[in-house]
Amino acid sequence: MNFRFSLNKLALLLLSFGLITTNRVVAAEKIILEYGPLEFSLSVKSLETYSLTGKIEPDLANYTHKFTPEQLQKFQEILQTKADLDTVTIADFLNSYQGETILKKVGEIIQTNGEINGFYALRGALILASADENGLTPVNILKQFPTSEIRISSGEGLEVFNLVTKAIEDTTKAIASIESEAQAERSNQTSSFSPSPKDLLQQGVNKFSVKTLDLKDLKRNRIIPVDLYQPESKNAPLIIISHGLGSDRTTFDYLAKHLASWGFAVAVLEHPGNDASQIDSLLSGLANTVTVPQELIDRPLDITFVLNELDVLLGKEINVKRVGIMGQSFGAYTSLALAGAPLNWEELSKNCQINNNKNFNASLLLQCLALKLPRRDYILKDERIIAVMAINPLTSAIFGEENLSQIEIPVMFISGSNDAVTPALAEQIKPFIWLNNPEKYLVLMKKGTHFSTLNESSGSIPISLEIRGPDPKIAQEYVKGLSVAFFQTYVAEQTEYKDYLNANYAQFLSKYLMPLSLIKSLEL
Repeated sequence: MNFRFSLNKLALLLLSFGLITTNRVVAAEKIILEYGPLEFSLSVKSLETYSLTGKIEPDLANYTHKFTPEQLQKFQEILQTKADLDTVTIADFLNSYQGETILKKVGEIIQTNGEINGFYALRGALILASADENGLTPVNILKQFPTSEIRISSGEGLEVFNLVTKAIEDTTKAIASIESEAQAERSNQTSSFSPSPKDLLQQGVNKFSVKTLDLKDLKRNRIIPVDLYQPESKNAPLIIISHGLGSDRTTFDYLAKHLASWGFAVAVLEHPGNDASQIDSLLSGLANTVTVPQELIDRPLDITFVLNELDVLLGKEINVKRVGIMGQSFGAYTSLALAGAPLNWEELSKNCQINNNKNFNASLLLQCLALKLPRRDYILKDERIIAVMAINPLTSAIFGEENLSQIEIPVMFISGSNDAVTPALAEQIKPFIWLNNPEKYLVLMKKGTHFSTLNESSGSIPISLEIRGPDPKIAQEYVKGLSVAFFQTYVAEQTEYKDYLNANYAQFLSKYLMPLSLIKSLEL
């Protein structure tokens, strides 16, 4: 085993317990639920028995007597669910900035004796459960907890529950407002959308070639691979695609091919600091974070560098002066930074306080990394970017209302209502309202997730079907049709395509499994 792996694993275990032996005396025997001055208990053994046999002991019956048979079966399945992660992977992730941040928040609710934050105990339990022959299941994690009691703070738990409940309610209301606005916009249009001879979902007529360029930025010591999809036509308009964390340049291969067939040159680059290889390094213990703060700066600079290189190499064949950009998640942040939104230090300081453990917006883990950068005005805007399509962007703290509103070019936000990584309301719906440019669009994929538009590729991190949501081919078709209309309108200056950028076209595209709405304005 790698020596660093061994030290890392040992350090985590020692931190968790003070010392580790193969025959531990202390292990969790019961769970204590605090409710004001009252306490309720449940034995871990009862949960284990139910998990293995389905038998409900009397103390468990106090909590399950109102469950339906279906709910009981689901509960048993949850207790038996095993995460397929090895000890080194778990140890290294929990030692990362992101892992520690998440665990400290959970530790406010799941505590040890004496109502102490359960951070260290949880970390040790997770590591030991992953090393145990029974694996990383909820019951085994409870069994490996290093104190005799696990205390669940109802005060913290109820506060978090109320915050989550309010966020769900507010998001539900916002989605209803979007659907109502879309209906109003459809009613105000002179006629319902009827497909023109151009079916934007079909492959275009342009032939294209694909070549890979390894561009070396000597000043920043970065090698940036770029797949260039180049149509045969001269002076083709250019679209840049920026991937998210854990993805690579094949993640949006389906979109690059589609846009190229419609006459666009498409440059799909791979950001070397946070592509799939970086996530592999994290999981294998060669890195301790999903990305470093400098990537918030390097990503936009990657694209400016690529544009400079393409101008020199192919400036007579493709139009590098007027460029559209599409990004997803971290790539959407990258796109908006290039479009003219500066980092907002004041908003970051307000939203990223160390003790702010009640905000479960996962995207803040990435946004708040900016505070580790030297605090100065970074010039990331590239005037060649004239239109931006941002899928699942993270915006709330890194830009805030003041700085996001500085974007003056056409913007399309694409959001998934079930996005647990960059929550729709906080990161796309409210920020859409902040945009001052009248050429703005908000697209909502109801039931869509953070991963719905991603193409599974050999290089990217695998995502389960449950996390990806409804059939991703539906979301990919949406992106194909909308991107052709958006970039033809604002990059290729083919104004007839603007007829597609409306609520009626969204309804025309919409599928039952993932209903689609498109609006141009919103009030909440």
